[in-house]
Amino acid sequence: MRCPYCGENHDRVIDSRTAKEGDVIRRRRECESCERRFTTYERVEEIMPLLVKKDNSREPYDRQKVIAGLQKACEKRPISAQTIEEITDRIEAEIQELGSKEVPASVIGEQVMNALRELDAVAYVRFASVYRDFRDLDEFMSTLRDLLNR
Repeated sequence: MRCPYCGENHDRVIDSRTAKEGDVIRRRRECESCERRFTTYERVEEIMPLLVKKDNSREPYDRQKVIAGLQKACEKRPISAQTIEEITDRIEAEIQELGSKEVPASVIGEQVMNALRELDAVAYVRFASVYRDFRDLDEFMSTLRDLLNR
């Protein structure tokens, strides 16, 4: 592991422990050159399916895009970064369970909307307004009515 301080490639592991329900291993390391300590996290690399976009183009799944969309929807709302990570983890697990090599991007969009609908109404409406690309006020009001009737 390359030291983030001096860039050397020689370190030793001081402590290892599981974190996040056993999904991640946290390692404390010490650089043998500069003797500074740093933390690394290891997780199993999962092969995620390709996403099939509306125009039938394909692109690799990008966790950061899901997180960025959730963060934008939840901006200035009482929702923690931990909650956003948990939602993303749940969505990834559901995608993995499908067992497909390709998944329509709309599946992820719907999963995000479902999670936000139960979490925070304002965040849900924000995400839905961009994701659904409302063409007029009637479509938007229809979605609001559905939300209110739940």
